[in-house]
This record gives sequence, C-alpha cells and structure tokens, in this order.
Amino acid sequence: MSEIAIGIDLGTSNSCVAVQRAGNVEVLPNAYGEPITASVVELRKDGSIAVGNAARANIIHDPKHTISSSKRLMGRYYFSEEVKKAQAICSYEIAEGPNHGVRINVRDELFSPPEIGAMVLREIKAVAEARLGEPVSQAVITVPANFNDNQRQATKDAGRIAGLEVLRILNEPTAAALAYGFGKGLSQQVAIYDLGGGTFDISVLEIGHDVFEVLSTCGDTFLGGDDFDDRLIDLLADEFMEKEGINLRNDPFALEKLKVAAEAAKKELSIAEESDVRIPDIVSAPDGSSSLSLERTVTAGEFETLVHDLIQRTFKVCDEALQQAGVIARDLDGVMLVGGPTRLPVIHNAVREYFQQDPRTDVDPDQVVAMGAAIHAATLVDIENKAFLLDVTPLSLKIGVAGGLAETIIERNTPVPIEQTRTFTTFQDDQETVVIRVCQGESRDLSENELLGQFEFSGFKKARRGDVNIDVTFEINEDGIVNVTARDPETGQATSTCITLSSGLSEGEMREIIEQNRTERVESATPEDAEVLGAVDLVARPLNSVPKTRGLCNDSETGAGEPAGAAIDASSGAADALDSEVSTSASDALDSEVSTSASDALDS
Repeated sequence: MSEIAIGIDLGTSNSCVAVQRAGNVEVLPNAYGEPITASVVELRKDGSIAVGNAARANIIHDPKHTISSSKRLMGRYYFSEEVKKAQAICSYEIAEGPNHGVRINVRDELFSPPEIGAMVLREIKAVAEARLGEPVSQAVITVPANFNDNQRQATKDAGRIAGLEVLRILNEPTAAALAYGFGKGLSQQVAIYDLGGGTFDISVLEIGHDVFEVLSTCGDTFLGGDDFDDRLIDLLADEFMEKEGINLRNDPFALEKLKVAAEAAKKELSIAEESDVRIPDIVSAPDGSSSLSLERTVTAGEFETLVHDLIQRTFKVCDEALQQAGVIARDLDGVMLVGGPTRLPVIHNAVREYFQQDPRTDVDPDQVVAMGAAIHAATLVDIENKAFLLDVTPLSLKIGVAGGLAETIIERNTPVPIEQTRTFTTFQDDQETVVIRVCQGESRDLSENELLGQFEFSGFKKARRGDVNIDVTFEINEDGIVNVTARDPETGQATSTCITLSSGLSEGEMREIIEQNRTERVESATPEDAEVLGAVDLVARPLNSVPKTRGLCNDSETGAGEPAGAAIDASSGAADALDSEVSTSASDALDSEVSTSASDALDS
C-alpha cells in the first residue's frame, strides 16, 4: 500500500487540503466541518497560537498580533514595492530582517513569512491527519504560477518547517486543470483564469488523455480579492473621513473592522444587488464622549465601477498569455474559473465577454486547486495513478549586465525541467573569482527584475585573460527552483549552488527553527557576441568559439572613453558586462577600457 500524500492549496486568504484514495478525490474538512481554513495566525499574549478560523474570528480584537495575507510577503525583499503596499494596509508590523529580508514583528519577536506559512501548513496537516486517522508527512503544495524562485523556495521552506516532505511545488492553474480533466479522456485546449485572494494567474493548457501540457502562463502576484476589498475600504474610509474628520486607516482596530465588513459586502454582492454595511461603534468621537458608527449601502453597480480597472488588469495578463501560447480566446475549448473572487457576477460576466464563451462552473473554485494537487500527489507516490504534467517556467532567467541591464539565459514559458550551459572566460590576467548575479523577470532593466542572488565560483586555474574556460549551467527543476553550477572543464573543479533569496532563511536558521519547533506553539547575445560578466569577472564564450573577446561596458559610464580596441579587440561589436561589485583596482582598470561604441552596441 502506498503512503498517503496530500495536496495543499496554501492560499492568501484561505487554504484547503485534499487527498486521492481509491481513485476518488476528497476535500478534507476542518474541525468546523468547513472545506477551507482561513490562512490567518494569531500569536496570543500567553504564548499560544490560534490558526485558521478561530484566529480570523478574533482579528478585530487583536489586529496587531493577528497575521493575515502573509503569502504576499513570501520571498520578498523588505524594500520591494509589494512590501510597501502591504505595509499600507496591514495592522501588524512588517520589519526589515537580515540582508533586507522581511520579518513580521509580533510582541517583540520576529517571524519570517515562511514561519507564519508553516503555522498555517501545520494546521492543515493536522486537519488531514484527523480526517485520515493516520500521520501525514508528504504533500504537494501549490503556488501561483507567476511565483518566482524566491517565493517558491520560501513556500518549500514553510512546508519543511511544518514537518512536511514537499514532493512538488505545483502551479495553481496546472493543479486546477488536473482536477478539471484528469481521467475524463479529454482532448482540449483550455484556459485557467485563477483569481485568488492575493494573486492572479492565467494558464493556457493542452489536455490530451491525461497529459497536461502548459502552453503558457502569466500572472500578477499582487492582484487578487484583497485588492477588491481595498477598494471598498477606501470608499468607506474616505466618506467617513469627509463626514467625521477621522481617518479610520490610522486605527488598527477600526481598520480590521473595515476589512471584515468589506469582505462580507463583497461576498454578499456575489449573490445580491446590494449590500448594507453596518459597523457599530467603529471608533470613538474625538472628544471621547461617544462612539461613532458607520452605515453605507453599496450597490453591485457601484462595486463594479470601483473594481473595473482591476478586472481589466487581469485581461491584460490574459492577452499576454494567449499571445505567448499562439491561441485566440474564442477558439479555446473551455475556460475554467478558479478562486473565490470569481464567484462575483462582475467577474463572471467580464470573463464571458472576454473569452466569448461561458466559463465552466462545475468544480468549486475554492477547492479545485487542492483537488488537483491531491491528484498529482497520488501520482508521485502511486505508479498506478498516471497523470503527466508538462509545465513551463513563468519567468525568464537572466543575468545582470552592465548599464543596469539584464540578459536572458532561459526564456519564459520554456518547458521545465530545463538545463542550459554557457561557457565563459575570465577577463583579467590571473583572475581568481567569478561572480554571477541571477535574476528573474521580463524587463531589460535589471532593477525591474527580481534579484535571486549571486553565484560565486573560485578555485579554477589562474591564467591569462581569455585562456580559462568556465562552464556555467543554469537548471530549473520541476518545482521551478533554480540551480546554478560552475565547472572548470580542464581541472574538474566545480561548485553548485541552489539560488535562493539572500534575505530568506539560511540552512542554519531553518535547522534552528525546526529544532525549536516554534510552530508547535500552536534577450540573448548572438554567437558572434561575447559577454563580460561580473563587471571584470568573466567573459562569455559563444556557442562555437571566440578567438578574441570584445569591448565592455560599465554601468557607471555614460559613454565617454577611449576606443574599445585600446584594451580589447572590439572589431565585431560590444560585450555585456555584469552589474556586480568589483574591487577598486578592477574598477580603475575598467575606466580606461570602456568606449562609446561599446555602450551604443549594448543598448541596441
């Protein structure tokens, strides 16, 4: 008998767990008999922890110590725009951790987002064990398709802290497609429109006899139901400010009451034409003599106007995904809605108009992702369960180059797993170390991509510049996690590093957390071009061979300088220089070797 492996949809607002047994997929309800559990954690004064629906119920009474929507912070740097947005709407304190990482400060104790996620996962694990009557140690956990490497690794870390062996990190739309088509003998092209609490994804898939091939996937990791709630919160808070002169956003208790009321109104508007918002005693009067209340009727038409631009943002993402897949919307065999917000008539109608067909509603949008994850989990532990997934990497893998630019190594929507090797050479005589900065994203501007980390390689033979070959291999596995290996083919010296968020949890921190068990408390260059990587660290060799390297650029230059040939034969063009820190002597050497022609060639 195969060991049971569960499927977990770790959501921004809610989470769900399912299992496949004897060919049937079951969603496992929590102790309240509900299929979904709130992704909320309350850290109480007595040291205990409440997770799930109990924590959500108490959020208006203890907003500073109750953590919701922490998934939006997974794998983020503290200085990122997404974290700034979260700080503007969160009642709890978001602080800066080591290496510019994100920490959540609760009662003077700092928690990383994976730790909070682990608390939710531990609760979900307990739900599964209670329903199944046996221990559970293996799981497939889903993430938004557009999650980058940092966010995927952070999710995997959360699973490990929770005591789970994470068999696979699975994209949410792919999981939904599995639940939709597995075992039905379908041969279709479908789109999965996945609007969750905090993220939006669209994936286009080809389904053929239990083979699920992702043709393209695109998304926005900071667009979801929470943003729809925020529009209602802004409406109510702005009107209250105009009437009473009090900004409810400045009071954490009032803000949480607003959030609860806004979410309730949004849900009511999914089945009614209007919703009456009533919040008694939301805040004290300025003189303290009495309490003020908030009352407002919100109509479906008014709500549609408030969120119109958010819905249009999802369709811009859909445009991109369809173009990447080479598919026309009306030619799809089906469109499937995933995520609680898709119950809203305004979204359902907009999707129908965009795709020119009625979306499928035969699978519960809150449960379908967990169901698909359970099917895939069963496939990984039971050879009799044959569902084949051919997924893609949602974001391009790039290397930072001079001028603040980024050069693509592996294109987005490339099938995974994928491995690609490039050969580089040193730039300086007797160079001892090579540094490569790795990022993910679609912008040519390095700063607009997500920095994953830097890979350092040393120990190769010292020689004249251009005389050393270094093979650098970029690998993306089935989880979408990046691994980088550098090897000196002459000596065999090699270093392999899994690129993870430099501001995330180190292996030592992971071990310490697990031991302490805190969760128990409740564009690519042509073959004719060469690239200089690491500012003066490394020069890329083309796929055939390069007799000579080219001129290079330094992002500190504005184009002035001597001809590139003064230092390097630049007769065939310019090279790209990696934008990374270098020694003073290296920078000085670079200053005399950068030309206007090199900069111009890089920009073209």
